[in-house]
Amino acid sequence: MACDEPAALSGILTRQNSSSAASLDSQPDADYTFVEALEERYKCAYCHLVLRNPHQTGCGHRFCQQCILALRELSAVPTCPVDKETIKMHEVFKDNCCKREVLNLHVFCKNTPNCNSKIMLGRYQEHLQRCLFESVPCTNDGCCDQVLRKDLEEHLSQHCKFREEMCQYCNKCVLLLNIKNHEKNDCPDYPVPCLHNCSQIILKKETEKHHAVCPEVEVDCPYRQYGCLVKVKRGKLAEHENGALREHILQILDKNSQLEEQITDLYKSLECKEIKIQQLAEAIKKCEKELRQFTQLLGKNSNLMALASHLDKSARLESQVKQLIQTANQQQSKLDLQPLFNMIENVKQKIALMETYDQRLVVLEGQSSKHDLQINIHKAQLNKNEERFKLLEGTCYNGKLIWKITDYKTKKKEAVEGRVLSIFSQPFYTSRCGYRLCARAYLNGDGSGKGTHVSFYFVVMRGEFDSLLLWPFKQKVTLMLLDQSGKKNHIVEVFRADPNSSSFKRPDGEMNIASGCPRFVPHAVLENTKNTYIRDDTLFLKVVVDLTDLEEL
Repeated sequence: MACDEPAALSGILTRQNSSSAASLDSQPDADYTFVEALEERYKCAYCHLVLRNPHQTGCGHRFCQQCILALRELSAVPTCPVDKETIKMHEVFKDNCCKREVLNLHVFCKNTPNCNSKIMLGRYQEHLQRCLFESVPCTNDGCCDQVLRKDLEEHLSQHCKFREEMCQYCNKCVLLLNIKNHEKNDCPDYPVPCLHNCSQIILKKETEKHHAVCPEVEVDCPYRQYGCLVKVKRGKLAEHENGALREHILQILDKNSQLEEQITDLYKSLECKEIKIQQLAEAIKKCEKELRQFTQLLGKNSNLMALASHLDKSARLESQVKQLIQTANQQQSKLDLQPLFNMIENVKQKIALMETYDQRLVVLEGQSSKHDLQINIHKAQLNKNEERFKLLEGTCYNGKLIWKITDYKTKKKEAVEGRVLSIFSQPFYTSRCGYRLCARAYLNGDGSGKGTHVSFYFVVMRGEFDSLLLWPFKQKVTLMLLDQSGKKNHIVEVFRADPNSSSFKRPDGEMNIASGCPRFVPHAVLENTKNTYIRDDTLFLKVVVDLTDLEEL
C-alpha cells in the first residue's frame, strides 16, 4: 500500500482543491507584501513562505500541498524537516481552518505605491482583475504593447498603431499602419491629379470618366473617316476644325467623288448580273422543256425525287437522253427504230436500279435512326455515371463535411423570392460503411430565423448499410461557419442527437426531418464587410460528427 500513497494523496489533494473558491495556486510565484508581519504558523515548514493550500501532518506541522508532494518525491520515507518525524501519508489532511485564516490575511497590491489598496489574500486575484495600475496587453490584433489598465482606453483610441481609423475620403475603417497605403492604392475617393496635366484634381474612381472629357487628352479629328489624320488635344479640337475647314471640305468632296464612282460601278455590275440572271432564266426554261420531253419518254415513271437525290447519275442520264434524241433524228429518215428502243430499255433498267438504291437508302436511314437512339441512351448513361463518379470522388468518409456555397447573393435572392427555399450539400459518411449524412441550409432563414438569419441543419439520410448500424443515431454534432481571414473566428454550434427525436431514427424514406439551428447566424453578422465569412460571394459551412465510441463495421 505504501507505493500507492503518493498517487492517492495527489488525487485526494486535487479533488479537495478543485472545490475551493479561492486558492494561492493561481499565482504560485507571487511575492506578497503583507500589511502585518507574517506569523510563523502561517509559513510552510519546508519552503518558509506563506502556506498555499495548507496540509497538516501527523506531527502537527503545516506544509504547502506542493511541498508535501516534493518531500514524498525526494524520499521513499519522507521526514518532517522540523522534528525529523516520519511523515505518514495517510495521516496528512487538508487544514481548511488554517487556509481560511491565511486567505483572510491582508496584503498590499503589487502595484504599490501607485495602488495603495489593502486586500484580503483570498481576494488578491480578483483585485488584480480590476486594478487600474495592473499592466495589461493591448487588445488590438498585432499590438504587443503592455499598458496600465487605466491607460488602456486612451491607448486604444489615440496611441496604438494597430487601431482602426476611418479613411477621411471613403469612410472605410482601416488599420492606422496601412491608412497611407490605403489612400494611395485602394481608396476609390482619394483625390489624384489628372494624368494628362490638365490641372484638375479628380477622384480615383472617376479617372476613366474624366478621361472622356479631359481637354488635354489627344483625340482623332472628327473628319478622320474623310482622310484627316491629325491628332489634337480635345481642348483645341474646335480650333483645329475652324483652321482646317477648307481642307476638310476638300476631303469631303473627294470622298463624295469616290463614292459616286463606286455607285456607278455598282450600277454597271448590277446590270451585268441582271443580264446573266435573264440568261440563266432562259436556260432554266429550256431545261424544263427538255425535262418534260424526257418525262413523256419515261411514261408512267414518277420517281423523279429519287433522281434528284442522285444529281451525278441524273447528269449522266441527261447526256444519254441527248444522245438518244440525236440518234432518233438520225434514224428518223431511215425508219430504223431498233437502236432507239434498245437505248430506251437501257434507260429503264438504270432507273429501276436507282429505285432499288432508294429503297436501300430508306432501310439504312431507319437503321441509322435506331443507332442514333441507342447512342443517345448510352450517352445519357455515361453522363449519369460521370456525375456518380464525381460525387463519389468528393465524398468524405471521416464524419466531416466542408460545404462550399458559391453565388451566395443569387441563391439568397432565390430564397427570398420563394423559388428555392433551401439547398442540400453532397452526402458524407462516418466511415466507409457508416451513417449516410448531409447538411441543409436556408439562406433566408427558416422558422424563427426566417428573414433575419441563415438556418443550418443536420440531416440523417437512408444508406446502404443501415441494417447493420445502431439506431437511433446518438453522436455529438458540431455545425460551423468558417472564418476566411485565417484568424479562426468561426461561428460554432454544438448539439448531441436526441435519441427520442424522429430526426435520428432509422430513415423510412430518402432522409429524415432535418435538425439543427434555425437562428444559426444573423444576416447582419454574416454580410458585415468587417467580417470575413463571405469572400468572392462564397462561404464555407462545416459539419463535424464526433466518432467517439462509434464502432466501425
